[in-house]
Amino acid sequence: MKINTLLSAAVLAGASIGSSVMAEEVTLRGVSAFNLGTTFSREFNSFVEWVNENGKGLVQIQIVGGPEAVPPFELGNAVQSGVVDIANNTSAFYPNLVPTGDAIHLAENTVQEQRANGCYDVIDRIHQEQMNVKYLAHAGDGMGFHLYLTKPIDGPDLTGLTIRTTPVYQAMFSALGANLVRTAPGEVYSALERGAIDGYGWPSQGVLDLGWDEQTKYRVDPSFYNVDVNLLVNLDVWNGLSDAQRAKLEEGAAWMESLNANNAEINLVEYAKQADAGIETITFEGADAEKWLNTARDAGWAAVEAVDAPLAKELRACLTK
Repeated sequence: MKINTLLSAAVLAGASIGSSVMAEEVTLRGVSAFNLGTTFSREFNSFVEWVNENGKGLVQIQIVGGPEAVPPFELGNAVQSGVVDIANNTSAFYPNLVPTGDAIHLAENTVQEQRANGCYDVIDRIHQEQMNVKYLAHAGDGMGFHLYLTKPIDGPDLTGLTIRTTPVYQAMFSALGANLVRTAPGEVYSALERGAIDGYGWPSQGVLDLGWDEQTKYRVDPSFYNVDVNLLVNLDVWNGLSDAQRAKLEEGAAWMESLNANNAEINLVEYAKQADAGIETITFEGADAEKWLNTARDAGWAAVEAVDAPLAKELRACLTK
């Protein structure tokens, strides 16, 4: 129902790719899996502003909305089918469409390095074949994940803890003994407040966006993995664009990906804000840190290999150092 409402609103609000095909300038409908104005829509918003400024006469993007327009776990289907032209999404929200997408957050190199070594082309090929989308751009490099808790732990043993999870760190937290619960981001605050969960996995950035700091007492270091927030374009729409329109979007994608270099500095600012909000840091060192990070890597890749071993081998060769 929400997707149908989105489509009707988009058609009424402005031109779509279908109605613009005869015009010189094309307007694409865009939706973010994350609330507009928050951390994980930040680069998408910047990309849209860049395209709308630099693509005049060629291509424009109309942001229809965020999760209120299309629920996060339905956005992959929406861009696959063409209800949405371009989506700001994470592979954790479309594992049913690209089951090996978890490999993206296991990367140990940057998206620029992946473009140089051919890995970007592999990931793009997978998305085109399995999801009917163009894998246009990637944000999140340099933004790791953490475990956030309401109670302290003294080592990388999560036995007895109930942790809210997503496919990103499900294998890791399971291997460390946690009881796992899947909830939508919008339900995490109340779950923490009720004591239904003892913690959650989340990146270095964005905790304060959602107010979760009010219920969070500890952050576990070191961080692990890398965030992947990807720009996906419906493949039929992509193929229907002119060479010049595709080139402009790719130029904007490269510009957006350059913003990843800012994440190291933004992380430090975010950590300071977390500390000011009363979130204490639990830092694993020595053997504990080694177990924490090795479990993250080994459990993550084992999960991808269980889905498609040959493809996991191909991805691991170009995503790890």
